Amino acid sequence: MSPVVKSLSVERALSPSADKFLIKQPTQAEAEEAVRTLILWAGDDPSREGLTDTPRRVAKAYKEFYKGYHENPDDILDRVFEEVEGYQDMVLVRDIPFYSHCEHHMVPFVGKAHIGYYPSKGVVGLSKLARIVDVYARRLQTQEAMTAQIAQVIDRVLKPRGVAVLVEAEHMCMSMRGVHKSGSATMTTQYTGLFRDPAEQVRFFTMVKSPGL
Repeated sequence: MSPVVKSLSVERALSPSADKFLIKQPTQAEAEEAVRTLILWAGDDPSREGLTDTPRRVAKAYKEFYKGYHENPDDILDRVFEEVEGYQDMVLVRDIPFYSHCEHHMVPFVGKAHIGYYPSKGVVGLSKLARIVDVYARRLQTQEAMTAQIAQVIDRVLKPRGVAVLVEAEHMCMSMRGVHKSGSATMTTQYTGLFRDPAEQVRFFTMVKSPGL
């Protein structure tokens, strides 16, 4: 086991929560060298003209792809608007686009998330729900885990009467490799509170799939 991997394993063991990893990050130079190694392993020459700057660009791209590790979802939901004239019905934000990366193969999966909740003491800014999706999507993920994480943080921080999350995505690990089945969609759901009632689940799904504006 390399020193870098060993240090990550130790720190992960000491901090089991995904939101509390205390990871000692490799240096920029170490990250770029890792990319050069992968280019060589793939069968190309990292010193040729078209690839000389690729390690730097890949390292920069990874910072954007996985910036969710450096964002705290609780902070995003820290402001609740209580003056909503007694509104108690469902709040639904649908068709939130996202891209993420499969933790098994590190290839993309892309789709949309739909979030509904029943407020208790107030509502959160609608853009905050989209940002929550981004926080969890921009990590190495499984779709199932991401769906649960989105629902759990909304339930924990906002304490609504119920949360519903539906995620639909196409996984490139199915399209580009393995079974090579492009166009296949995966759907995952997570429900809390009032949404454990099948009738509420039907209402949520109907609203998600109703014609747009």
